[in-house]
Amino acid sequence: MNGGAQGTPDYQQRVRDSFARQGLLATFAAELTSIEPGAIEIEVPFSPGLTQQDDFFHAGVAISILDSARGYAAFTLMAPGMRVLTVELKVNLLAPAVGDFLRARGEVVRPGRNLTVCRGDAYAVSGGGSKHVATILATMTGIAEANAG
Repeated sequence: MNGGAQGTPDYQQRVRDSFARQGLLATFAAELTSIEPGAIEIEVPFSPGLTQQDDFFHAGVAISILDSARGYAAFTLMAPGMRVLTVELKVNLLAPAVGDFLRARGEVVRPGRNLTVCRGDAYAVSGGGSKHVATILATMTGIAEANAG
């Protein structure tokens, strides 16, 4: 989306602060690699603890970082004092996730007052190449933080 989208004040710091509180993403050793208004990238390095029985990244890792990338993409456009929650998602797993790391990019398709539609794509990256391994389409909603009122 990002063409012309403007983040809310301090959106980058708000995303970083929230990301730092994500226990699951810390378990994955995930890193924010790009924060733009309406678009986020997250990377997770390969670790044997994140694989399934055939030594691919487990699909749950790809789905989790896709969910987080698009959630944070929506969060960049929400007013301070708001949180974002997923209300619906559809994932297509396209290929086994074999690589040195996974990269997920989430983008806002259409921001809204009550619901925001987002999409995302995950790639397994090795050496100089990458393979598209998953895609997601989801709907987000904003809720007021408990201490914001």
